Amino acid sequence: MKCPFCGTPDTRVVDSRLASESAQVRRRRECVSCETRFTTYESPMLNMPMVIKNDGSRDAFDEVRLRSGMMRALEKRPVSAEQIEDAMNHIKRQLVGIESREISSRKIGAMVMHELQRVDHVAYIRFASVYLSFEDIQAFEEVIQTLASEPTPEMHRRQVPLIDEED
Repeated sequence: MKCPFCGTPDTRVVDSRLASESAQVRRRRECVSCETRFTTYESPMLNMPMVIKNDGSRDAFDEVRLRSGMMRALEKRPVSAEQIEDAMNHIKRQLVGIESREISSRKIGAMVMHELQRVDHVAYIRFASVYLSFEDIQAFEEVIQTLASEPTPEMHRRQVPLIDEED
């Protein structure tokens, strides 16, 4: 691994551990030249399905685009980087697990909404307002009423699951 600070091609691994529900390996590295430490994350390259956009065109799945959409909704919200990574990994696992090699952007949007609803209700409303193209205040009120009747994400985090949730 090349050092990001001095460019030396030789670094050594100081520590390795599993991260993001064992989907990644977190490695703490040290440059043998400048002795600066940095962290890398190693994850498998997955064969993601092609995305069918609303206009019918097909595009390769873009993790950066998915992350930026989620980050926009989560901006200035009290959500940890680990929660975001877990949500991203959950979506990616679902995409790898589908039988078809193509998926509509609408289905990906629904997956994002499900994860945001689990993580932060305000981020969910932000994303839903764009994704569902709310036309008026009534549409906002309906979604908020639905959310108000459910436990908050904080309540979910405090509750100990009785069985492992595998989606």
